[in-house]
Amino acid sequence: MAKALIGLGSNLGDTPRNLLAAWRLLAAVPGVSLECLSRPYRSKPLGFASPNWFTNAVGFVHTELTPVALLARLLAVEKALGRDRRIGMDRIVDLDLLDYDGQQVNEAALTLPHPGITHRPFVLAPLAELAPDWQHPIDKKSAAQLLARLHDPDQEATPLAWPEGEPCP
Repeated sequence: MAKALIGLGSNLGDTPRNLLAAWRLLAAVPGVSLECLSRPYRSKPLGFASPNWFTNAVGFVHTELTPVALLARLLAVEKALGRDRRIGMDRIVDLDLLDYDGQQVNEAALTLPHPGITHRPFVLAPLAELAPDWQHPIDKKSAAQLLARLHDPDQEATPLAWPEGEPCP
């Protein structure tokens, strides 16, 4: 079984509950078993203007699916929760495949590791909390080291608490 890192984000509606709903739907995907989900983090939108701040988290799953098949299931979960990729940048839920067993993939539909990991505090903060020693497959730096390199106070990610308690031990 492969170990995959999933990024979860939402900036519409009850954002923490949207992330938990997506996480629970992932648990129902054949060939996927959940390991652990970080705390949620709040941050400003990055790369576009919106009055709606994001709630983000990262989680590890074990999977028998290929990277492309797992990505397809992530997109199906987004759609099941009401995500319409054709309209705007705001989103009820956004699921990103960030890493898959350290593999490097460069295909039209999928790049691994996700190219945004190294400069996104809203990914690195929860990742450093969950797995500070996780190593970026290309940079060979840990999540904690990558987070320490970022010094943009305008893009800080602030930890929150889950509305229903911690989703993993």
